[in-house]
Amino acid sequence: MNTSPAEMVKKAAEAAAPGFDPRHVESLLGSAPASAAAYLQAHAKRGEPVAQTLLAQLYLDGRGLPRSAEEARYWFARAAHEGQPMAMNMLGRCHENGWGGPVDNLLAAIWFKRAAETGLDWGLYNYAHCLAHGRGVPRDPPAALATFARAVELGHGRAMHFLGQYYEHGWVVPMDRAHAFDLYRRAAATGDYRGLSSWASVLVEQGRPEEALPLLQKALDQAPKAYRAELLRQLQSSGEPRLQALARQTVSGTENLARR
Repeated sequence: MNTSPAEMVKKAAEAAAPGFDPRHVESLLGSAPASAAAYLQAHAKRGEPVAQTLLAQLYLDGRGLPRSAEEARYWFARAAHEGQPMAMNMLGRCHENGWGGPVDNLLAAIWFKRAAETGLDWGLYNYAHCLAHGRGVPRDPPAALATFARAVELGHGRAMHFLGQYYEHGWVVPMDRAHAFDLYRRAAATGDYRGLSSWASVLVEQGRPEEALPLLQKALDQAPKAYRAELLRQLQSSGEPRLQALARQTVSGTENLARR
């Protein structure tokens, strides 16, 4: 649910004020992150919302300057109140996760909704989760389905995976496994780790484990710790020897790295 500075640059390039060039930030991030941070600080202090949003993300990541969730929340809030869509979404994430302040699901939902209303794919995705689980808003599965679908229309890979679950399990809509599997395939094509895992599961079910293995390896490489641990557990308990071998190799490789 988080976005990289590079993705923010891509989304923000057309919204930047004259005199501020997000692409200059992108060129600096790889080789001179401290210079990128200094450039952003100068423009953020002049009131440029895109610079404020990118600066906040650098504070959140601790890239080019000391990590500070408090500074990140402050700059996301500054930009969000100026109507910057990605800042609205990330301010929602701050309230959702307690970054730089207390957890507040109501405020998180408010900011996700505002980001969604601008048509931002991440805002739609995060607000859909609020609706699906009743976090900060009344639980509303049909509205969650519709909101995930809007994010999918914008090409959001992770939303494709979750929309696929609605169709696979018959939540709100009639069960349609063919449509669900197509959504998983499309999610995997975007590189999303959940989509990779789900599409690999379909391939195994179809008797194509050799095609699933590289996808599962990518999912294991990208997934956060908790998801990765659950995926390994599933592979270890599967009845497919090649999947079990992948799990053993992954665990062994992790243990070898830990010993170094």
